[in-house]
Amino acid sequence: MEKLIKKIKDFSELVVFQHSVFALPFIFIAMVVSSSQVNGSPWFGFKLLILGTLAAVTARNFAMGFNRFMDRDIDGLNPRTSNRPNVDGRISARDMFIFVLINAFGFIAVAYFVNDLALILAVPILIIIGSYSYFKRFSYLAHLILGISLALAPIAGVVAVSETIPFWVILLSIGVMFWVAGFDLLYSLQDIDVDKKLGLHSIPSIFGPEKTMLFSKIFHFLTVIFWLLFVIYSQSSYFAYLAVILSAIMLSYEHYLVNKDFRKIDRAFFTVNGYLGIVFFILIVLDNIFFV
Repeated sequence: MEKLIKKIKDFSELVVFQHSVFALPFIFIAMVVSSSQVNGSPWFGFKLLILGTLAAVTARNFAMGFNRFMDRDIDGLNPRTSNRPNVDGRISARDMFIFVLINAFGFIAVAYFVNDLALILAVPILIIIGSYSYFKRFSYLAHLILGISLALAPIAGVVAVSETIPFWVILLSIGVMFWVAGFDLLYSLQDIDVDKKLGLHSIPSIFGPEKTMLFSKIFHFLTVIFWLLFVIYSQSSYFAYLAVILSAIMLSYEHYLVNKDFRKIDRAFFTVNGYLGIVFFILIVLDNIFFV
């Protein structure tokens, strides 16, 4: 039993399971809004709650597992990542590959039980979220690819509820894309020297810290704009506008932390962005409870 618990902990560390907090709120935000518009109620049912959670978890496990599998050589040469389970021998390449396959088939199986459109989109989604591992080896656009990967979460949520892709969810997803790409730029500042040494393509290694932070600010400004457009086009109300305002404040605070001290990148990356998604979700739920 102890070995099993330890193995579970190792795999949880491999995929940084606690970072699921970034994607989960936005898949459920989309499901809440879609359910309100289609069913007249923000509650979409226990079946979709379970399937939506399983879809988000298996998709993220696939993406992170595949990334760790592909990056074994890179992570081993980076002092910041050299103690990860994919490098220090706690999880073998074979076990990682099996883990990736299990989650890929798990995601497709979940999509099958959701609806036909979800099943059609399942494999293309896996290809997109898995492509990040390749992009950073030849293109600094990898930050946006990571953003697109998480931006698929709201689209998946709407497809699960209504089997359609309305315009408002595209706006929400574009906002998520810029949000994720923006904080990934800040996070990547930690690896600027290693990226240069290993010849990896990242905006920090090519343009330097100052321009990277400027790009991040631009991305997060666009995040707020697209989330505002999402609120307008989804015909949401007061709590949704408050969600956008608080998001702008939290993103500004994130940049304040990083500008003040690069050593606070982890705090800015995880704490601020984690709370942002949760606060956004709570306010959207309240908006759809009181103003539907």
